[in-house]
Amino acid sequence: MNINSKTITQGFIVAGLMNSSVLVFSRFFTNPTIAEFDPVVMSNFGLLMILIWGFAYISAAKNYAKVKWLVGVFAVEKLIYGCVWINWFLNNNISDVYEKDTMAGLFYSIYGINDWLFFVFFSYVFVRVIKNQDQ
Repeated sequence: MNINSKTITQGFIVAGLMNSSVLVFSRFFTNPTIAEFDPVVMSNFGLLMILIWGFAYISAAKNYAKVKWLVGVFAVEKLIYGCVWINWFLNNNISDVYEKDTMAGLFYSIYGINDWLFFVFFSYVFVRVIKNQDQ
């Protein structure tokens, strides 16, 4: 598989926009249900940090090859959130979240899928940049 540079740049922007969707799901940090079901990771501060990570992805979009180690950090960050999501699902009942708030339920249903997809994307980009540097 070989993805061209323009598509990779667009991938970074999409990753940032997906992280920005926390504003919608949290109703601009006014939805208490998200934090109620994971007060450590998904507090309003945690959601704000997700937004900041999204800005970081967008800021690296056009220069990702120059910040290869940062791209590696992005992959690790997505891996961590993906693992946290799986752990959350193993220890919680998503229907309880939907009963309290549909937007929060949707958020918990999809955020980990997004993180796993972008873990693969950032890992691919990181490996590609490392390989291209060796040539």
